[in-house]
Amino acid sequence: MSYAASLSEKLLAAAYKSNASDIHFYPVQDNANIYFRKQGKRILYQSIPLKQYELLLTYYKFTSGMDIGEIRKPQNGVFNHYTEDANYSLRLSTLPINHNESLAIRILPQEENLTLDRLFLFPKQINILKKWITNRAGLILLTGPTGSGKTTTLYALLKTILSESSYQAITLEDPIEKNMDDILQVQVNEKAGISYQVGLKAALRHDPDIIMIGEIRDKYTAQFAFDASLTGHLVLSTLHAKNAHGTVHRLLDMGLKVSDLRQSLIGVAALELLPLHLESIGQRRAAIMELLDGNSLDLAIQGKEINMEQYQSFDNLRKKALAYGFISEKVYHLPKT
Repeated sequence: MSYAASLSEKLLAAAYKSNASDIHFYPVQDNANIYFRKQGKRILYQSIPLKQYELLLTYYKFTSGMDIGEIRKPQNGVFNHYTEDANYSLRLSTLPINHNESLAIRILPQEENLTLDRLFLFPKQINILKKWITNRAGLILLTGPTGSGKTTTLYALLKTILSESSYQAITLEDPIEKNMDDILQVQVNEKAGISYQVGLKAALRHDPDIIMIGEIRDKYTAQFAFDASLTGHLVLSTLHAKNAHGTVHRLLDMGLKVSDLRQSLIGVAALELLPLHLESIGQRRAAIMELLDGNSLDLAIQGKEINMEQYQSFDNLRKKALAYGFISEKVYHLPKT
């Protein structure tokens, strides 16, 4: 085993042991700082000499299929890493900085099957999600910032649906974050000509009951998702938005019609992860959700005021979590994302 490979093994083992979700490499002068993101917080793990980092960077770029000679453009890569106990998919991203490159690695455990019951804090909200997925046509949107659990929730929703009935399910992802049985998973690859638009058209020819779109990034993908939901498909997808109301505004800004939203949008769930303050369960995070459906969703689409008895904001949900002892005062007062 090469020096770089040996260094990588030690580093990844430490990250897995600490339940880190990401590793960040930040080269500064003669050293490179290595940070782990744990429970949403970025924590310095160690510093290594710059020459060691450059060896490590070259190893990671080669292993994940990047161009090791390209240092002027951002690159992305993926590779699988196996240990005696688990299998991980590592998603890598480089970014050119002053005469060097930074590196970020997202750690995606492949054998961790989180159910809906373990992902969310309040059972009533889980029941609403379960009600949404009983629809056989329409669009369900999960929103929130990067790292809020949107994709994990999508997988859990798919697993719940397929555990109850046999459906033809197709996903379009960039990249595929978790391999799932009994689902056709399509890797979006712009260089190979497989965009979300091309993939969606091809997916519809495979007679799907359910389509999962990893992310709605532009108005064309958004329109296609709505068109698919209007023609008898259940569509699940994600969108970057600050909260549930912001999701509706973003869709309208993309040029979607109010009539399309009212006809096909089943519900919007905006996610926020909270570190739990419970000694009995150890370190874990769970999500709270701003939920829009039914009458509250219709009012939001029309730009009308919502009865707050029908809608709970993140602030109200945080207060509830604090009152029940799920989170600490410190977590409650953290800046809102």
